[in-house]
Amino acid sequence: MSDLTVLPHERGVIRLFALYMRPEEAKFLREPGAADQVLGVADLDPEQIDIFPVSDLEDLGLWGYLNEGGGVSEDQLDRAALGAVEGWIMALRSAAFKGQPAVLAPDSRVQLIGLFTEEATNWSGDRIETESAKPFSAPQTPAQDNRPRRIGSAALAVFLLLVIGGALWLIL
Repeated sequence: MSDLTVLPHERGVIRLFALYMRPEEAKFLREPGAADQVLGVADLDPEQIDIFPVSDLEDLGLWGYLNEGGGVSEDQLDRAALGAVEGWIMALRSAAFKGQPAVLAPDSRVQLIGLFTEEATNWSGDRIETESAKPFSAPQTPAQDNRPRRIGSAALAVFLLLVIGGALWLIL
């Protein structure tokens, strides 16, 4: 597998590309289907593609964009290398592929800077040994009468009939 191969149901991956083209061409890549063409794939979700000049990031920079904005851990990032990147970039999140596999064949003006993975949530944990975590540990109560209580509805109906009757009596 290469960095340009997208596995089925891939999650949490950001591919960062440098765009070696005029600003007008890079801006055009924001149009639906345009990024698909320069990457050699079809049906990308444009909401999962960011295209912008690095200068727009100001003090945050690419390092901050990936770390703070993309959830990429610091150990994957080279601050000096990312600080040296200039011009326009494209950040392509794996969600853009809608769970489908793909092999990217980018245009020669689109160069892969790197592949970064978002920090995943660790869902593992120790076994819970407390008494309350055991099945059927709640106190067993006898079944109660579960018939609906209709006294409130009946009282409301009587009240409405009195109001309507009073209104009719005043009218007649």
